[in-house]
Amino acid sequence: MTSSDSAPKKTPLYDRHLKAGAKIIDFGGWLMPVQYSGIVDEHHTVRNAVGVFDVSHMGEVFVRGPQAGAWLNSLLANNVRRLCPGQCQYTFLLNENAGVIDDLLLYRTAPEEYLLVVNASEIDKDVAWLRAHLAPGVELEDKSDDYAGLAVQGPRAVQLFERLFGDRHQPPARNEIMRIDTDCLTLLIARTGYTGEDGFEIFFAPEHAAAVWDDLLLHGADLGIKPCGLGARDTLRLEMCYPLYGSDLSLDRSPLEAGLSFFIDLEKPEFIGRGALLAQRTAGVSQRLVPFRMTDKSPPPRSHYGVFKNGEKIAETASGSLSPSLGAGIGMAYLPAAFARAGEAIEIEIRARRYPAVVEKRPLYRK
Repeated sequence: MTSSDSAPKKTPLYDRHLKAGAKIIDFGGWLMPVQYSGIVDEHHTVRNAVGVFDVSHMGEVFVRGPQAGAWLNSLLANNVRRLCPGQCQYTFLLNENAGVIDDLLLYRTAPEEYLLVVNASEIDKDVAWLRAHLAPGVELEDKSDDYAGLAVQGPRAVQLFERLFGDRHQPPARNEIMRIDTDCLTLLIARTGYTGEDGFEIFFAPEHAAAVWDDLLLHGADLGIKPCGLGARDTLRLEMCYPLYGSDLSLDRSPLEAGLSFFIDLEKPEFIGRGALLAQRTAGVSQRLVPFRMTDKSPPPRSHYGVFKNGEKIAETASGSLSPSLGAGIGMAYLPAAFARAGEAIEIEIRARRYPAVVEKRPLYRK
């Protein structure tokens, strides 16, 4: 099941999604649940209780060897040397022009082993890029077909972890990963997320997917756990202004333009894209990715809607949706630097009509 196959792929939980009444869509070549009980209901479940997402479509790429860390540091924008075994960081794979090939999570799973969790639609592209730049002393292995994954997100996620493992294991700290071996399976459990809530991701062999899924729903029943789909995943991440590759990040945009300089280390030695980033930092970016909020009742904004200022079109939206938490339309757009300021009044064109909006600070949602 590689992303180059022509037919849509199914995760090991496809039958479970159908049984739960999920609406299925083609997402990047994968048949994925977009919603079960409804996007708004699932969104509030994650904000207030706990939800579980199937993330088995994501890619898992392992890098091993005595030179693995140094090699990754020459390719990734963040500083790999900061990671101790068991730690994680968010980072970017860039081309020479500092365009984003992919954004990913990098876990240091052992002193000489790293796990890259990459976007499902970019697995083949990422692996090809990494192989084209492979160095001596480094072993690269695409293990995407050998892992299923679940993301458990919400304020009650740690309670669920404690029910699953009791006193035998403590949950990993934020941005850390741990390995748990049981009698029948091995689990990699990371405490990261894409919703702005506490939670963890579990990676394991796909033949155990149905059993792990059922176990989570059983133990989390009185905690209010529900299965959640891509729709709620999008509204949750957008409220936090977390970028989505293919919408907010692309080969045509750099992390500096996306406002993600915190995840770049321009002080470390050469890495691919560093020269372009330094030049961009010196000259200043001409556009920046900023969040906005609709200030009037309007249909929800979507991607590629026109953004207007003083009657002139200045940009297009990158992402957009109705925010269940805020009760208003929200989105992100690359605006000219002169207008990319919090409080700036803009207009979004929706169905041939323009509605008022205002540029906001990140994140849009705060507890």
